[in-house]
Amino acid sequence: MDNRATNCVRERNDVLVKTLRGTVGTTSATRSATPGWRDPRLWIGVLIVAASVVAGVRVVGGADEMASVWTVSQDVGIGAELDPSLLEARSVRFEDAEDLTHYLSVDEPLPAESDLTRGLGTGELVPAAALGSVSQTGVVQVPIRVPGDGVPPSVGVGSTVDVYVSDESQARRPAVLLLDEVAVNAAPGVVDEFGPGGTRQLVLAVPADVGEELTLLIAASAAGTLTVVGRS
Repeated sequence: MDNRATNCVRERNDVLVKTLRGTVGTTSATRSATPGWRDPRLWIGVLIVAASVVAGVRVVGGADEMASVWTVSQDVGIGAELDPSLLEARSVRFEDAEDLTHYLSVDEPLPAESDLTRGLGTGELVPAAALGSVSQTGVVQVPIRVPGDGVPPSVGVGSTVDVYVSDESQARRPAVLLLDEVAVNAAPGVVDEFGPGGTRQLVLAVPADVGEELTLLIAASAAGTLTVVGRS
């Protein structure tokens, strides 16, 4: 009986040892695998970084493409001299760098000949081609005096007007159109003299080739028989 008991104990121990050995032999430590170059997560990360770099380069490059050019702060008529006090700087991005040469750059001095060969609107960029000599403008600057009630209050620098002459002694005779669509280059305030309505001075850009109309304009201005009609 003792031998049998001893043998049973040995058999159980052998089974237990084999079982433990098998368990230990099949158990291995688990390590996180390092992503290889074929891992799609790696390429997605690379694309995100590349897109960020490209976007940053575009932003910095776009800032470098901005150029400062001159604009006018109010309407300026043809024939007027471009006064520096009317200029305002504005940063503009040009699609083509060559386009900058067509406008007045803030970094360059103003041209010696700065009479406008065409009118400019408020906020408009100043084209280099719009400046020239007095003879290139094709107009002459003519000051006229108009009764205070003979010109709309809205007429000012940059306005386009028609000028009529009338004869007060012949009320039934229609006024005669003397000049049409001429630009106003200066418009001082009303002067309180020559009657209760006062008078107002305007400087008109009159075409140099109008001929007789110019002498009639000056005579009618002196006589106080002019009426100005605003167009814009």
